[in-house]
This record gives sequence, C-alpha cells and structure tokens, in this order.
Amino acid sequence: MSLTIPLIAMIVGTFALRLIGPALHSRMTISPRIDRVMSTSVAVVFVALIATSTLLVGKDFAGFAAPIGVTVAGILAWRKAPFVVIVIAAAATTAALRWIGVA
Repeated sequence: MSLTIPLIAMIVGTFALRLIGPALHSRMTISPRIDRVMSTSVAVVFVALIATSTLLVGKDFAGFAAPIGVTVAGILAWRKAPFVVIVIAAAATTAALRWIGVA
C-alpha cells in the first residue's frame, strides 16, 4: 500500500506530461541557442550512459573486453554499417577477447 500512492502519482504525472508536451509545442518557441544546448545535452547524457554501462560492473572496472567491443561498434556505426553487423561485430569482439583471456 505504501507504494501505491507514489506509483499512481508517477502514472498521472507521466500521462500529464505526454498530453501537455504536444499542446505547448505549438504555442512556445525555443531559441536556437536553447535548442542547440538541449541537443548537446542529450548527446552528453547518452555518452555518459554508454561509458558507465561499458566501463563498470557494479562498482568495479569491467575489464578491457567490453570497452574494446563498444569501440568496434562505434567505429562501425561511424562508417555507417548496418545495425545487425554492428551488434554482431561488437559481441563477437567482446566474446573473442574474453575467450582468449582479456578480462
């Protein structure tokens, strides 16, 4: 019962934000500078998420295999490889490095 009220509040809040967003989008104008900052912020948060999920397992360093696999994926994405190729190459690289003993 103690989680019911916060859960309902989150559901109502999320639904309200989803309704208000499109309604306010047509009424508000965002300056190009703010739009640029928001776009950059999204990229920074995304890179931070990738870095923490790649480099850490719990509170410990994940080893070198996962970051090298993510680097392979990044290079292939930069070269505009198909998504399936990127995922398979990153997984294969990480698995091969772990198989030969690179932690």
